[in-house]
Amino acid sequence: MTITGLINIKRGVGRYAFVMPRSHFPEIRRLDLFQRMQEDNFLTLMRGSYVQNFPPQIELINEGDPSDFLHIVLTGSVELFSTWNRRETSMATVHPVATFILAATIKDAPYLMSARTLEKSRIVLVPSEDVRAVFEIDPLFAQAIVTELARCYRSVIKSTKDLKLRTSLERLANYLLRRQMRAGGGAEFDLAIEKRRLASFLGMTPENLSRAFKGLQPYGVAVEGIKVRISDQRDLERFAKPSPLIDDPAS
Repeated sequence: MTITGLINIKRGVGRYAFVMPRSHFPEIRRLDLFQRMQEDNFLTLMRGSYVQNFPPQIELINEGDPSDFLHIVLTGSVELFSTWNRRETSMATVHPVATFILAATIKDAPYLMSARTLEKSRIVLVPSEDVRAVFEIDPLFAQAIVTELARCYRSVIKSTKDLKLRTSLERLANYLLRRQMRAGGGAEFDLAIEKRRLASFLGMTPENLSRAFKGLQPYGVAVEGIKVRISDQRDLERFAKPSPLIDDPAS
């Protein structure tokens, strides 16, 4: 595909595509997916790749479209979401440096989710056919792909358990404990996500989320805007009952 075609594929909204500069190679190479593969095969992928700058709120891929590219987020952030019957739900947020959506690329199947930028973002587009070709000849790359897909599968199982086994109040409590840990473990931290998107991610309406925040006040949770303060850590943990088989991303 020509660079002009690549620009037009995303509706041409103020973006520019460039052949991948070598200055990006080291940070991409550090991803677990590419770390151990043969250098020649890595360069083959990079030579066929492009990097694009996208403004906020631009749809990068649409649910049901062919998986033409594996995407790598270099800067900014990307929301993965899905729609059905005029309803929409947030599935995940991708932060640098990370890929999406690997399963569709390897299977040569339609995307099961859509993706849009949440802020100004710099995205690498690696042609899916190149990824599949290198997968066939590089055993270490193939192993890394299997490991990444296994990690994603386990993440989906944990999310399903969270939704099916916990009440909305318990889901919010455990989300706050996970967010607190990612923010450094202090009593005060930011949500790092707007409340409307948080409600969607937790399978709630914005109104139910507001009620859930009020419902956690007796357990020492205070919220003002995106600022959260936990004044009684033990009480919140006793209520939430966090489980490593649901809440630990490393398990």
